Amino acid sequence: MSVIRHDFGSEDRKATRRLRTMLELGALHETNIRGNPLPYLERASERIFQLEKILFEAVEAATSQSSPPVSSEMISVSKAEFDRYLACLAIIENGLERLVPDADDPKFA
Repeated sequence: MSVIRHDFGSEDRKATRRLRTMLELGALHETNIRGNPLPYLERASERIFQLEKILFEAVEAATSQSSPPVSSEMISVSKAEFDRYLACLAIIENGLERLVPDADDPKFA
């Protein structure tokens, strides 16, 4: 005897719940997402665009050669803090590289 498996739409509900969670919406939105997903997908697209913009700006700010007017003021940074900065910069550059594989020059945006 074999058992016929059926998920009764559980995969669709999981996808809807995941989208709702990523958009930080309340549980009441799940039915609306299933009924009319277009506004929610547009909201997700806008959020992705904003995150990409932040990523480009972060790389540009971290690697920018044009600095503000040169100051004679010296600051000291601990080695650990500088290593954290370099680690963060590597994560951001890696994210940008995965986002846009030909992003050798972050000023193309």
